[in-house]
Amino acid sequence: MERLWSTDTIVAKDRLSYWVDLVCDTFVQLDCDAPDNGASFRGEIACGRLATLTLSQVTATPQWVRRTPAKIARTSEDYFLVSLQATGRGVVIQDGRTAELKPGDFALYDSTRPYELVFDGEFRQYVLQLPGTVLRSRMQDTEALTARTVDGRCGAGHLVNSMINSLVRDMESLEPASLTAVAESMENILVAGLSTLGGTPAPQLSGLTAFHRDQIKAHVATHLRDPNLSVGTIARALKISPSTIHRAFSSEAVSLNSWIWGQRLDAAKRDLCDPALARRSVSEIAFSWGFNDAAHFSRAFRARFGCTPRDLRAACMADFSPSSRPGL
Repeated sequence: MERLWSTDTIVAKDRLSYWVDLVCDTFVQLDCDAPDNGASFRGEIACGRLATLTLSQVTATPQWVRRTPAKIARTSEDYFLVSLQATGRGVVIQDGRTAELKPGDFALYDSTRPYELVFDGEFRQYVLQLPGTVLRSRMQDTEALTARTVDGRCGAGHLVNSMINSLVRDMESLEPASLTAVAESMENILVAGLSTLGGTPAPQLSGLTAFHRDQIKAHVATHLRDPNLSVGTIARALKISPSTIHRAFSSEAVSLNSWIWGQRLDAAKRDLCDPALARRSVSEIAFSWGFNDAAHFSRAFRARFGCTPRDLRAACMADFSPSSRPGL
């Protein structure tokens, strides 16, 4: 973990208000109450970043956290958060559901809609935060997945639990060039864990349609840098109709065009965080992945990842700096 904040150095009467400011700066805009008006409140947050993901460790005394409609209306924050209970008990409330978390369990919640977090005793929790558009581009009906308990002791949930615990322990020792790859692996494992919850079933594809989908994805991967890549060019190259292409993508969370742009943005993100490409400008990287307008690239990047390309590169390059590495 790279940064650490604690209420220990704050006078008792100011600790709760300090904590509210701290959680708002670290996560999203929230309200927070504690027993006895916070007279005996204590809390600590350690935080680290993996490209566009943020992982935090929260240790604190009892509290009630609320993401209210008023807070949502004042900001454009769009994130999914995953709370993994380490010690104590936690409750996540959203979309008419309540998830009770015992140590090892985790649950998802969405910053674009109201939610509540309840802790009736001392606790420690790990919180993974990722851009909302990233998960929505990979999973259908994400609203059906919020505030549902995932058992972290078995199956894909166990993989999520294990990886988060490993990151908490080893994040500072990761090689800088591997941070983006680790972040993408974390996203993949999280999707696998959430998929166990079900939700709206994806349309069933015939064997031929599934074959076409795989053909399409392979063609896109090979020609992703081509600015002329489109449904039409893919149809001609594979000798299938545009309607066949759209049918093949009917089980995906987004349309083929949206998926292509998402793949390009993900590739550009990896290059922006690659120290070997530090001398290449943001525009050069954007154009190399099929974009032909720097302003459009910047807007699309911010919409997907919640930050500008330049801000992400600056954060990644700071991680790559020898002075930022522990013990160096």
